[in-house]
Amino acid sequence: MSNSSSINEFLLLPFADTRELQLLHFALFLGIYLAALLGNGLILTAVACDHHLHTPMYFFLLNLALLDLGCISTTLPKAMANSLWDARTISYAGCASQVFFFFFLMSAEYYFLTIMAYDRYVAICKPLHYGSLLGSRACAQMAAAAWGSGVLYALLHTANTFSLPLCGGNTLDQFCEIPQILKLSCSDSYLREIGLLTFSVFVFWGCFVFIVLSYVQIFRAVLRMPSKQGQHKAFSTCLPHLAVVSLFLSTAFFAYLKPPLLSSPSLDLMVAVLYSVVPPAVNPLIYSMRNQELKDALRKVMSGCTSEVMHCLSSAKHS
Repeated sequence: MSNSSSINEFLLLPFADTRELQLLHFALFLGIYLAALLGNGLILTAVACDHHLHTPMYFFLLNLALLDLGCISTTLPKAMANSLWDARTISYAGCASQVFFFFFLMSAEYYFLTIMAYDRYVAICKPLHYGSLLGSRACAQMAAAAWGSGVLYALLHTANTFSLPLCGGNTLDQFCEIPQILKLSCSDSYLREIGLLTFSVFVFWGCFVFIVLSYVQIFRAVLRMPSKQGQHKAFSTCLPHLAVVSLFLSTAFFAYLKPPLLSSPSLDLMVAVLYSVVPPAVNPLIYSMRNQELKDALRKVMSGCTSEVMHCLSSAKHS
C-alpha cells in the first residue's frame, strides 16, 4: 500500500483465536458495558434530580459521568460486535472517528479531574472563598474550557496522525490507537506526531503536578482539623477522587510510556482494556462508596424507580 489514501479499512486483531473464547470476551465486555451504563446513568439521574447535589462538586461529577459513558461507548460496542460476529474490519473513517472521540473524551476527563482537585482544594483550604471562586459562572467557564480543550486536542492529534502516509499494512491491535497507526507510517513525518505526544505528556504532567500539590495542601489542612467528624467528611469527598485519578493515570501512563521491551500482544490488550474500559465502569462505584450524600440520592432514585414499577404493575393487573 503506497499511502493512506489506498487504505479503505483496517483489520483489528481478534481478542482470541477460538470461537468459544471470542464469545466469552463478548459476554465479559457486555457485562462491563452494562455496569458502566447503569452506574454512570444512576449518577447522572441522581445529580440531575436531587437539588441537594446541585453544587460545583457534583456538577463536575455529572460531567465526568457523561465523559465515562462516551469513552466506554467509543471502543467497546465495536469490540463486542467483532467478538460476537467474528469480524475484524473497521473502516478508515470509523478508525479515525474512534481515535478522535477517544482522545477527546479521555483528555477532557483528565482536565475535569484536575478541575475537581481544585474544587476540593478551595472547599477545604479556602472555604470562605468557595462561593466567589466557584460560582455558577466560573464552573460553567471551567467546564467549557475542559470540553473545548479536549476537542482541540483530539482534532490536532487525529488530523496529524491520519495525514501521514501509511505503507506498513493495515493491521492493528484490538483498538484503533495512535501508537499503533504510527507503526504503519512509512515517512519521517511521523516525528510530528511524536512531538505532539511529547508536548501532551508535558501538559498532562503539569496537570498531575497541580493535582499532587493540591492534595498536599488538602491533607495538611484536613490533619489540622480539630473535629474527627470534619476530617471524616473531608476524606470522604477527597479519597474517591484521588482513587479515580490514580487509576486513570497509572493505566494511561503505563499504556503509552511502557518500554518497548515490555510490549506483547497479550500485555497490550490487557493494558488497553485496563485504561479504556475499566475506569468508566469502576468510577461510579468509587464515587458512591464513601459519599453519603450520593448514596442517599441514589437510594432515592432506586426507591422512586421501584415505586414506579410497582405502580405500573399494579395498574396493569387491575386493568
